Amino acid sequence: ATMSSEAELLHTFKGIPFTTRSSPDLLKSLDTFDAREDDVLLVSYPKSGTHWLAGVITKLYSTQVTITSPIEFGDISQLEELNKLSSKRIIPTHLDYNMLPPNFKNKKCKMIYISRNPKDTAVSMFHYYRDNPNLPTVDTWTAFFDLFLKGNVVCGSWFDHFLSWEEHEDEKNILFLFYEDMKKDLPKVVKEITLFLSLNVSDNDIQHICEKSSFSEMKNDTEKENSDPTHTVCALTSNRKLIFRKGAVGDWKNYFTPKQNVRFQEMFNEKMKLSKM
Repeated sequence: ATMSSEAELLHTFKGIPFTTRSSPDLLKSLDTFDAREDDVLLVSYPKSGTHWLAGVITKLYSTQVTITSPIEFGDISQLEELNKLSSKRIIPTHLDYNMLPPNFKNKKCKMIYISRNPKDTAVSMFHYYRDNPNLPTVDTWTAFFDLFLKGNVVCGSWFDHFLSWEEHEDEKNILFLFYEDMKKDLPKVVKEITLFLSLNVSDNDIQHICEKSSFSEMKNDTEKENSDPTHTVCALTSNRKLIFRKGAVGDWKNYFTPKQNVRFQEMFNEKMKLSKM
């Protein structure tokens, strides 16, 4: 691909890089989006476990729920589609808190924010950039690492994203989850989710759901599903095969040089000094 067509894969809105799969018109219209009281938002920075979380959450409802495509995905017609949905909507998004349609905040909709060790997130995103034709080509980990630290990647800086949401973690309608906790003790996290969403699910059912929701199990399911481009939980691709790679915790150690680790730590300490993280 030539540089010019590369550049056309991304555009910037309010200072944050988006793929062209999020049309500027759609992004401009988000402010007027009509939220419903019972909407549930699944929020994350890319590559933090959204698909996994989404898969688990749908299994917790006995009633009809629809996991929509991300609210920032597509063009203006996408918002009309969302308005037409009759069932309860579970809406994924990679938007930072400041860009979220105000209506979700005013109506105190329930929001679940899932986050993951940013070092693992960076490595996962590197592979994603390499394998995803909708994103600019990045040949080396070294090059990508620099982009990631500067926040010159799709969805912007991991730090800014996390902090914009963490500022609101004490609000009763927001639940903060960590990917690593899901890997370590999924039933415990699922229990937390059911309490937060006021769902009646027995411990027995939770156990059963968790057995069906291991990372590898969901990777298999996902790859068997037909690739329906309209059905995606990710604003960056509709290719299911790109979604689940390894799901490992600590994979960053296979990529970061000692020097990169020091640079990352310095940036982390600086940006996160007021964070509970």
